[in-house]
Amino acid sequence: MHVKTGDEVLIITGKDKGKRGKIKEAMPKDGRLVVEGLNMIKRHMKQRGPGKPSGIIEREAPIQASNVMLICPSCGRASRTGHRLIEETDHKGRQRKVRFCKACDAVVDK
Repeated sequence: MHVKTGDEVLIITGKDKGKRGKIKEAMPKDGRLVVEGLNMIKRHMKQRGPGKPSGIIEREAPIQASNVMLICPSCGRASRTGHRLIEETDHKGRQRKVRFCKACDAVVDK
């Protein structure tokens, strides 16, 4: 998946098109992610034990990863990303694979 938990993204389709948010949870197996404060749905919930609220609860719903674009931390624009190997090695001695912004050619991963 081209985005990870903690990345800032721009929604490019759907009811929240044009809004920005931070990824709260990523589900790579399903190709979906949850963005903080976006794609809100209402659930009618029954109380499930003490301290759990009942009634109509608003919460974030997962959206497809293809419906978001990563916002580059260096240039601040929504851009496509690619992967490349860098000279730095990981703990097993292999080259490290990082994401980079195709607009400004800067490395996104730290």
